[in-house]
Amino acid sequence: MRKRNRIIILAVVFLFGFCLARDFFVKSLVGTVATNVTGAPTSVGGLSLSLIRQSIRISNFRMYNPRGFPRDILVNIPRLAVSWDLAALIRGKIHLKQLELEIKEIGMVKNKEGKLNVDSLKITAEKSGEKKKKGPTKQLAMQIDIVNLGMGRVVSRDYSAKGQPIVKVYDINLKKSYKNITSAQQLAALIISEPLKAAGIQGLEVYGVSMLAGVAALPVMAAFTFTARDYAQETFNVAADSAYDAGLRAIKIAGKVKEENRASGIINAEVNGARITLRLKKFSEKSTQVTISARKLGFPQAEIASGVMYQLSEQLK
Repeated sequence: MRKRNRIIILAVVFLFGFCLARDFFVKSLVGTVATNVTGAPTSVGGLSLSLIRQSIRISNFRMYNPRGFPRDILVNIPRLAVSWDLAALIRGKIHLKQLELEIKEIGMVKNKEGKLNVDSLKITAEKSGEKKKKGPTKQLAMQIDIVNLGMGRVVSRDYSAKGQPIVKVYDINLKKSYKNITSAQQLAALIISEPLKAAGIQGLEVYGVSMLAGVAALPVMAAFTFTARDYAQETFNVAADSAYDAGLRAIKIAGKVKEENRASGIINAEVNGARITLRLKKFSEKSTQVTISARKLGFPQAEIASGVMYQLSEQLK
């Protein structure tokens, strides 16, 4: 009986160790491939692989800026789910039946030299002719039938101007599906370029490498739901005074305070040429709603309002 129990325990330990080693190997492989394709450092928080279900679950996938830019997050994907074809893999082919991605944030950065992080990735540089002497990177072939892409927001930071960086936030909150992706390079370009297109940001070189029929050829327009709104609104679990102080600091970093009134919870200011108004609404001793509106020449500037809100939330961390 003891011998039998010992064998069962050893078998369980071996199986557990094998699963850990397998998941660690796949997690390392995903990070390595992403880095090789884009030239940007990546990290994978967690991974779970099921041979029976033929599925992979990845959590906290993050891609960081390439060299020459602040070490901030370029792509933040909290959840990624893959349904794959085991039979195709046995034949030496990568066939993903469905890929689900929830992008929380894309960080677009312009450095002091005026270069953009998204246009400094390997996939963009090689497409635009900035190839290494060894020649372009070989396309990593694969077949992905359907990609379901959830897009959260784009945070833009411009360090090219003097003083503090100009921060704008584009709240997208959009879901789209794409078919027939045929390479890892194409997938990377899709993940990066589509949220930027949805935000209405024009003239980026990365658009030229998405290579998706009916997607890359579409004109980039700024007529989206968020453009009709001139404000950003969030509720924080802090006292009204703390929210007011954080808002004051954020506005002083981003622009210039014109008028403030702590008693009424209102701050008027100018940020990036836009007229800003911050209003507080106290819900309780530890719950405060902050509304920031922005208009420039009478036109709504939701991205500027969201940029100030983003810096306010950073002050409260």
